Amino acid sequence: MEFAHPEQPSRIDRGSPEFQTTLWSVVLAASEPNAQHFRRALDALCATYWYPLYAFVRRQGYGPHEAEDLSQEFFARLIEKQFLNGVSAEKGRFRAFLLMAMKHFLANEWNREHRQKRGGGARLVQLDSEDPETRYLHEPADPVTPEIAYDRRWATTIVQRVVDRLRAEYAAAGKSALFEELKEFLAEKQATPHQEVADRHDISVSAVAVAIHRLRQRYCTVLRDEVAQTVSRAEDIEDEIRYLIRMLGR
Repeated sequence: MEFAHPEQPSRIDRGSPEFQTTLWSVVLAASEPNAQHFRRALDALCATYWYPLYAFVRRQGYGPHEAEDLSQEFFARLIEKQFLNGVSAEKGRFRAFLLMAMKHFLANEWNREHRQKRGGGARLVQLDSEDPETRYLHEPADPVTPEIAYDRRWATTIVQRVVDRLRAEYAAAGKSALFEELKEFLAEKQATPHQEVADRHDISVSAVAVAIHRLRQRYCTVLRDEVAQTVSRAEDIEDEIRYLIRMLGR
C-alpha cells in the first residue's frame, strides 16, 4: 500500500520535552552505556528496526543462518556501545548510522570463531517472533541496490508501525472494524464509496468524511512521532519523512 504524503508537519522545537525524550536522542545523549534509560531506548530501536538490516545482510550474499548470526552479533556489540563511539548528534539519523555501522561490521569486525564467545550464544536482542527468513522469502524480487532496498524496508517498517499504533488506538475505542475500512483512505488511491462505508457502519456519509479526515490527521501526527524516534535533531524530521516517502514510491 502506498500512503499519501502527510500534510506539512508542524515543526518540533529542538528544546521541547517532546523531542528531547525521543529514543535516538536519548541514546546519543547517554554518557553511561549501562544506564537503564540508554539500554531501554537502544533495545527499543533495535527490536523495531532489525529486519531492514537482516535483509541487507542477506542481499550481501550471506545465507539465512549466517545473516541471523551476524545480525545478532552486530546488535549485541551495538548495545554494548562499541559502535556508538564518535557518533555526533549532528549526524545522528539512526537509519543511516545503522547501515554505516553494519557495513563496517561486515568488512572489519566479523570472525566466525567469535560466534560462541558471546555468552554462549545468548541473544541480547529479541528480533522477532517470526522467522526472518520466512519474511525475507515473501518479499518480491527487487533489482535495486542493497542500500536502496534497505531504505525502502526501513520506510515500510515505519509505516507499518504507524498503522499498528492507529489500529491499537481504534481497538481501544471499540472501533476496530471501522479502522479496517478507513485505513484504505490513507492511501493515494482508494475506491470504496463513502456511502458504502456509511451503510455498513450505520453512520452518515458526512460522519465518514469527518472520520477519514481525523484518521489522516492522526496518521500525520503518529508518523512524525515515529520518525522523530530515529533522528537526533528536530529539524531533520521533515526531511526524513520526505525521503522515506520517496523510497515507498520507488
